[in-house]
Amino acid sequence: MSVPGTGGHPAHRYTVAVIGGTGPQGKGLGYRFARHGHDIVLGSRAAEKAEASATEVTERLVGVAGAGVARGATNADAIAAADVVLLAVPYDGHDDLVASLDLAGKTVISCVNPLAFDKRGAHGQVINGGEGSAAESAQELAPEATVVGAFHNVSAIGLWSEDDFLDEDVIVVGDSVEGKQVAIDLAAAVTGRPGIDGGKLRLARVLEPFTAVLIAINRKYKIHSGIRVSGLDAR
Repeated sequence: MSVPGTGGHPAHRYTVAVIGGTGPQGKGLGYRFARHGHDIVLGSRAAEKAEASATEVTERLVGVAGAGVARGATNADAIAAADVVLLAVPYDGHDDLVASLDLAGKTVISCVNPLAFDKRGAHGQVINGGEGSAAESAQELAPEATVVGAFHNVSAIGLWSEDDFLDEDVIVVGDSVEGKQVAIDLAAAVTGRPGIDGGKLRLARVLEPFTAVLIAINRKYKIHSGIRVSGLDAR
């Protein structure tokens, strides 16, 4: 199975800056995007750290036909070089980081999950009294960017596996049809099919903490679970 497009290549080739590109989620998503034809720039506060992660991804791509290019850079340089910015950072320090980035004019995809852990396991943090989310905070902090939420519920372990695609769906939320389409397109590099339009950006308030449910399932059944949406026509 190949990503929708011509000759197994994506219909639209993006350059994606991955902020948090040295972490398991960011590096894993960057690898998936590059494996299926997009170019990636892994970002970090330290360029050397980002370059080391980009080298790991590049080594994974040896022999993969049509793969994109992976490189590392500082966060600022990564964003300047990209069409799309993926925020794959811990929620701790999220607002200060986002406020420091020049995201004007960019499509920004947030996969940030504000989670907390206690003796009973993982649970979602309450943002803005229950009327907010990490994605909505990013939009408020970067009003000249187009922020969408996606890739919240995809396992970092699965992303870094040798499987061509993951057997799950990516749900995309946002207030911009065009912005959501970018994430829907990129989802095909992860699952082999377009992402699913899940509604407005405020529904990130549901997607982000739902990751805690998957963590509980994984812990109980010793698996790496994902989400599949039934009832849709074959895509």
